[in-house]
Amino acid sequence: MPQPPLGTKGGGLKPHIMVFPYPAQGHLLPLLDLTHQLCLRGLTVSIIVTPKNLPYLSSLLSVHPSAVSVVTLPFPPNPMIPSGVENVKDLGGYGNPLMMASLRHLREPIVNWLSSHPNPPVALISDFFLGWTKDLGIPRFAFFSSGAFLASILHFVSDKPHLFESTEPVCLSDLPRSPVFRTEHLPSLIPQSPSSQDLESVKDSTMNFSSYGCIFNTCECLEEEYMEYVKQNVSENRVFGVGPLSSIGLGREDSESNVDAKALLSWLDGCPDDSVLYICFGSQKVLTKEQCDALALGLEKSMTRFVWVVKKDPIPDGFEDRIAGRGMIVRGWAPQVAMLSHVAVGGFLSHCGWNSVLEAMASGTMILAWPMEADQFVDARLLVEHTGVAVSICEGGKTVPAPHELSRVIGETMGEHGREARARAKEMGQKALAATEDGGSSTADLERLVKELSSL
Repeated sequence: MPQPPLGTKGGGLKPHIMVFPYPAQGHLLPLLDLTHQLCLRGLTVSIIVTPKNLPYLSSLLSVHPSAVSVVTLPFPPNPMIPSGVENVKDLGGYGNPLMMASLRHLREPIVNWLSSHPNPPVALISDFFLGWTKDLGIPRFAFFSSGAFLASILHFVSDKPHLFESTEPVCLSDLPRSPVFRTEHLPSLIPQSPSSQDLESVKDSTMNFSSYGCIFNTCECLEEEYMEYVKQNVSENRVFGVGPLSSIGLGREDSESNVDAKALLSWLDGCPDDSVLYICFGSQKVLTKEQCDALALGLEKSMTRFVWVVKKDPIPDGFEDRIAGRGMIVRGWAPQVAMLSHVAVGGFLSHCGWNSVLEAMASGTMILAWPMEADQFVDARLLVEHTGVAVSICEGGKTVPAPHELSRVIGETMGEHGREARARAKEMGQKALAATEDGGSSTADLERLVKELSSL
């Protein structure tokens, strides 16, 4: 992608911005991908991290040694967070309110750093979970690692805590399509009881568009109507859809792999086009024994080819022998982008975390949706009902699907019944790819963002 030359600030200094990621895989990596793109376009960046999160910056620092500097601040201790833990992946999803509360204590060290810097940053890009950073005295752009549909929902319910007092489904009447959700399917970050001590932290962090600008890891072709809704609620239309960032990012797949990727891809080379179901539930979720048993039996009965990525999930005894040749179990980490892009892979059984959604979209792969928690029910709704690139297969983090039903749905979806969803997914893949190429909507928004940052 050609990078247009940009005017620099007076005295020949490049525009200097501060980037503050939130320490959770799904938030941190996309923001580093965005930082990579900003460096390619001539900006210099200071990134705020705590010591244990430094390793995540290694790719970025090796590609942009002169453009990126690191501001390492000690992690503020919290009695509820075990010593040495500085990333949500070591706490699980329920650690978010704790992590958000802890990071608020970095305010003073950041203010001190800003006031003593000879060339202080002209703007800050910080994760949408870090809402308090809008008061640091410089223009703050909120970075949404998730979609505009989710942000629209958070915005709509932010001043309506009464909605959660009822067990009735909630109609989000102001939003495009007026979607209706059961309260337990709304993002779990929204405190279910407004008296919660974390309400201030969470509400401040996620539920307003009052920042100087908003940047989304999404693209118009996927969420046009919700991007429009956000634009109506953000001052001067400073809203930028720059995704899917995984398509234009640093690429980290090889460095993290503990799997023989060549053997895996060569096994796929021997399978017919669109015949393999890829199964992965993200970096956090481990299935229970009952869920594993049900999924294993469903896969076995469906006679579908598959690759199942497991972490500590208890795979049933003898299962691997019975499916040898037709299915593969991958323990640990798999090269997901390469897998989804392979012509043999025709479907992705996913929890519908946003990064997985974007990787599937960019590769044109149909999703078999099993949302479990957090934003996943919202993401699944967007895919199944709004864009038609996914099929619902199960829902709920504790749900144990009926194996016979699962087998039927997998078999039908991976066969003739899934033909339309597969075609729509492939079409979406072409549009998502075009968005990040020259002249695409995401590239245009990226250029507009750089222009905005350079003018401050």
